[in-house]
Amino acid sequence: MAKEKQIQKKEPKQQKEQEPDILIRIFGYDLPGSKNLYTGLTRIKGVSWAVSNAVCNKFNLPKFKKVSELTKVDIEKIEAFLKELPIPDFLKNRKADPETGTTKHYYGSDLDIRKEFDIKRLKKIRSYRGIRHAAGLPVRGQKTRSHFRNRDQQVGVKRKKT
Repeated sequence: MAKEKQIQKKEPKQQKEQEPDILIRIFGYDLPGSKNLYTGLTRIKGVSWAVSNAVCNKFNLPKFKKVSELTKVDIEKIEAFLKELPIPDFLKNRKADPETGTTKHYYGSDLDIRKEFDIKRLKKIRSYRGIRHAAGLPVRGQKTRSHFRNRDQQVGVKRKKT
C-alpha cells in the first residue's frame, strides 16, 4: 500500500516586526543600543578593547550592560573620560609623536589624518616601509608568494569585439 502524502500549503513566514534599533551618540559615533557597553565602545574609531575596559572599570559599569541603558550622566562621564584619557602611555595610540615628542591619543578622523601623514612621511624619506606602501605590497613582513597577487586589480572577462 502506498501511503498518501498530504500536501500542506506552506504558510508564508510571518516576519517579526522588529523595533528600530536605538542609536546612542557617544563621541560623535552612533552606537547600536543592542550592543554591550564593552563591545559597543570599540565601535568608536580609536577606542580599543583595553580603553573600553578602562572606561567600564573606572565608572564601575558592568561590561554586559546594554548601551541603550546608559543614562545621560553616564554618557557625559564617558565622553569626559575619553577626552582626558588618564591611562598609562602604553595604551595610547600615539606614543612619542615624531613632531612633538609627546604621547597622545586620537579618535576618529584625527586618527585617520595622522596615519595618512605618517605613511606620506615614510614614502617621502624612502624608508623600507614607505617603499612597500608605495608599491602596494605588504608592509609588516608577510609572505608574498601566495597572497597579495591581485591586490587593487580588477578581475573580469573581456568580450570579443565582433
